[in-house]
Amino acid sequence: MTTEATRRSAPSLGQVLGRLLGEGRQLVADYAELTVLDARRAAIRLAWILGAVLVAAVLVVTSWMGLVAAGIVFAWGQGASWPIALGVAALINLIAAGALGWFTFKLAKELPFTALLRQLRGKDPEPPQ
Repeated sequence: MTTEATRRSAPSLGQVLGRLLGEGRQLVADYAELTVLDARRAAIRLAWILGAVLVAAVLVVTSWMGLVAAGIVFAWGQGASWPIALGVAALINLIAAGALGWFTFKLAKELPFTALLRQLRGKDPEPPQ
């Protein structure tokens, strides 16, 4: 009787399945917690990146304004009147904004995933432009 008491009985199939379900549930919970923590970390890093980009954009705009002001002062120093110097600077800014707008429109013309949708629909690829 002592040998039988010291010997453990083998776990039943129900006990094994219960343990397996418990371990599986804990594994899913651990992965979910890791996903939430990783997403939180990614969101904080994205906020820092966007903040740095915003500061860089302000610095670039400030530098551009300084260059335009320097160009106006230079033109005025060369004998151009203030209205003409300001008009030329404004015209250069409008031309640059128009070129940037044209570039943006050209980029936005093609919708995202067009190649994937074309492939899924079985259409031939468009010829290169």
